Amino acid sequence: MSYRNAIELLTVASRAASVRGISLDEIAELLERDYRTAQRVVRALRELFSELTSYRDEESGKTRWRLPHKAIAPLLVPTAEELAAMTLAEDMLTKGAGGDQVQALRSLHAKILALIPSDRSRRIEADEDALLVALGHAARPGPRPVAREAIDHAISTALKGTSKLRIRYCGWKDKEARVRIVAPHGLLIGARRYLVAVDLQKVGGGIQHFRVEAIEEATVLPETFERKAGFDLDEHAQRCFGSFQDEVGIHDVAWRFAPHAASRAAGFQFHPAQTVESESDGALIVRFRASGLLEMCWHLYMWGDAVEVLSPPELARMVEKHRRNDFVSMP
Repeated sequence: MSYRNAIELLTVASRAASVRGISLDEIAELLERDYRTAQRVVRALRELFSELTSYRDEESGKTRWRLPHKAIAPLLVPTAEELAAMTLAEDMLTKGAGGDQVQALRSLHAKILALIPSDRSRRIEADEDALLVALGHAARPGPRPVAREAIDHAISTALKGTSKLRIRYCGWKDKEARVRIVAPHGLLIGARRYLVAVDLQKVGGGIQHFRVEAIEEATVLPETFERKAGFDLDEHAQRCFGSFQDEVGIHDVAWRFAPHAASRAAGFQFHPAQTVESESDGALIVRFRASGLLEMCWHLYMWGDAVEVLSPPELARMVEKHRRNDFVSMP
């Protein structure tokens, strides 16, 4: 059996282990193959799994095939590498994300371990420990905002339940914190964490960003809200260079990296929708569309004089006096 066929067979077996099982039409659609191939897959399943049964779906009138969960459980045992990656991810989240996300990942890890057959669990756990020792401890160096468990939990609860959130928040221009009622729509995680929400007491009701570390108190309210129609967090995030989105608007951005910095810049993704152009002298031009000129300045400073801002002119003026030529290294 070829590698591809083995993967396809395992994919179909996994679907056959669902409550409703799988039909020939669904096999053909899942594998993007023809009907005859779907029939051959069913024959192969029957040869490998004596537990395979068929029944007639009363709703569609079609035959469906089904496998008991225990038949494929040994095939779905995670590898030591996968478990080690999950452990490292837990460690990384502990150093950067909210407490709820860390707890959710730990709970998932525990459930996966509980499902591993006992005759294989000890060997896998031993291999995982060895891998973790070899890989060392995951670390996220550098400054980062301090997380507060109670506030993280309130934000997570409000997001999951589309509940209104009462926060005591101190904005950049506020002399002291004040209470706001907001409708949380998401969370942006970067150098800083921003709660993406609508201030329900503000005229216009537009999407705003609230720095999580500037939230002094957070209480989930019993009232729910309707999310803004058509709002998509991924699309919204692409409007930002980092995790901050200013009110000035979105700019067409173009940066030219000098030839000696081009290979280093080519290893970065500055924005998910960026385009890259190579020039005849070896320079690299990166273009994208986003807001957040201040965060762009913070990043550009690290490149010294190895990068030139072609547009927008506002950004070029912000960095022109801060392009240094004495940095011994680049990001």
